[in-house]
Amino acid sequence: MLWLKALHIVFMVTWFAGLFYLPRLFVYHADCVDEPGHQRLCTMETRLFAIMTLGAVLTLVFGVWLLVGYWLTALPNAGWLHAKLALVALLVAYHGGCWAYMRAFRARRNRRPARWFRWFNEIPGVLLVAIVLLAVVKP
Repeated sequence: MLWLKALHIVFMVTWFAGLFYLPRLFVYHADCVDEPGHQRLCTMETRLFAIMTLGAVLTLVFGVWLLVGYWLTALPNAGWLHAKLALVALLVAYHGGCWAYMRAFRARRNRRPARWFRWFNEIPGVLLVAIVLLAVVKP
């Protein structure tokens, strides 16, 4: 089980790296006015999203594998785990929101200012702290 947990953590780090950087690219994209810059940011966002999604999928795969492994012993009396899984669901929704914003930028339909994306960029950090505290402290 320790190998599964290690892989879960490695891919979680990959996922969060993308979740921290992609919204920062949105900040730059919201301020971008030139065509070469727009094309460059679209390319960067698309490539980062692909790597980030791979990290997300593998994080979820190894997380579910761990969950199945601990099913009988951990799940029934683990309120912390239920809370963690709820926060992971929010994180998956955030990931989907990033996909929608990326598509909006590509189609030149973004209407949000860079300042909004600066705040949007803070959400995964808050979720990361909460998820790690739940997983480690198990309150």
